[in-house]
Amino acid sequence: MKDIKNIGVIGAGMMGSEIALSFAINGYRVALKDETLELAARGKENLTKSLGKHIKKGKVTEADKAKILDAITPVGNYEELRDADFVIEAVFENLEVKQAVWSALDKVCPSDCIFATNTSSISITRLATSVKKERLGQFLGAHFFSPASIMKLVEVIPALDTTDETVQAVMDLMRKIGKEPIRVKDVVGFAVNRIFHAMLIEACRLLEEEVATPEDIDKACKLGLGHPMGPYALMDVLNNKLNLEVQEILFESYGERFRPRPNLKQRVSANHLGRATGRGWFDYSK
Repeated sequence: MKDIKNIGVIGAGMMGSEIALSFAINGYRVALKDETLELAARGKENLTKSLGKHIKKGKVTEADKAKILDAITPVGNYEELRDADFVIEAVFENLEVKQAVWSALDKVCPSDCIFATNTSSISITRLATSVKKERLGQFLGAHFFSPASIMKLVEVIPALDTTDETVQAVMDLMRKIGKEPIRVKDVVGFAVNRIFHAMLIEACRLLEEEVATPEDIDKACKLGLGHPMGPYALMDVLNNKLNLEVQEILFESYGERFRPRPNLKQRVSANHLGRATGRGWFDYSK
């Protein structure tokens, strides 16, 4: 396979922009696309805070900041990805939305461009049906974790027709940007989310049964299990609507063990989605 130099990222929300930053920090040119150029530009602007954390930790210098941001180009249409070597999609966790993205990319990207989806729960093989059969060997999953520019793990998930050459190329690419990739079978939820959401669902049960408060459950996981962040704080960072959507997909595939809890549904109905709305399991309005 040819060297991967030009990166395309579809979706300039928190996950997509952080993935773009992961590549830019490591010297890659990145086209960051959203529905409009304005949304893509806003996604880039939001990276200033993330870059500040990298500078504080000594991973990059203040002098590197402008160069890194210059490597990310906001774009508003698919045509500007016609020279991409690798494109990763990080849009809403919705099958139809993702299929539309891949169908559009399939029409403009080079025939040897590798396609990767950052889906956290949808079958990679099912998403691969969005592209023409000649590209099926170059379609796979590359599931980053939030915040993507900091978290080391990436699940690399081959679809049914993905070639070993493509898998190896993506594993190598992930290592070049400082990640630790693991190869995971194409099952709904892959590896990490099945473990993670089983834990979240049980944390919600503990609250329903009044076993402990969200604050104390978080403290228990941090001090008793060594987790850097408790389940309730983490749900608020990730967005409770997304948490519910993933659990509904897992429930559809695996049944009762992944049934979303009523208290999570209630939070979403009340628009208590987390930090993004100022209130989730905790109140951030102050």
